[in-house]
Amino acid sequence: MTKPRLTALSVLGLSGLMLLTGCFGPPSPSPTSSSAAPSASPTGSASPSTSPSTTAGGSTTASPTSPPSTSAAPTSPAAPPPSSAPAGPPPAPQPQPTQEPQPTGLPEQTAPLTIYYVAVDDNGVSGPRIGCGDSLVATTTGPVRFTDQVRPSVETLLANKKRDVGMSGLINVLYQSNLTYLGGELNGSTISIWLSGNFMLGGVCDIPRAKAQLEYTAMAASGATSAQVYVNGRPIDEVLSLK
Repeated sequence: MTKPRLTALSVLGLSGLMLLTGCFGPPSPSPTSSSAAPSASPTGSASPSTSPSTTAGGSTTASPTSPPSTSAAPTSPAAPPPSSAPAGPPPAPQPQPTQEPQPTGLPEQTAPLTIYYVAVDDNGVSGPRIGCGDSLVATTTGPVRFTDQVRPSVETLLANKKRDVGMSGLINVLYQSNLTYLGGELNGSTISIWLSGNFMLGGVCDIPRAKAQLEYTAMAASGATSAQVYVNGRPIDEVLSLK
């Protein structure tokens, strides 16, 4: 019976030793504050933290501590980095299109237009002699309103796509050509007109006839005594010399 009594005493002594250790052992360290700002939870509220305290019986209980403040000092937005390229001048305003005709400085008037056609083999009897023994003859249209008579006169000549001019016996050698009037300029007694497109003529004798029709029609419209015709930016003599 001696051996069981020693076992009970040993158990009792071990329990007392554990009790004494719980009463006089070093206290658990209290949490220290961290310099890092607490991270906010997804809902924006912070959960209170607890710090343990030791009771006289050796057990520990949690006592709530003050929740950390979640308000942060406002920070100023970072300034954008300066641009390396200097700012250029603002774009110039684009002119707005207008459908109104630009003033020409000439008064509007109403008068017939003078258009020149060719009398073949007339030999200068009915008008100025040109080309292969032909004559250039002036014809007139009905009254037309205009401020610049050169444009409507040349455009009327180019718009005629018939070879024969009625029953007059005159012909129009430009009827197959595809030409467009671009503009004209009166410089002293010389009228210059600019055309674009291509000639379609019937033979060598049509070259002086076509040139004369254009020049005389422009001179009659402007009151000039000489004319210069440019086609696609080139003099008419140069263009027609290739035909």
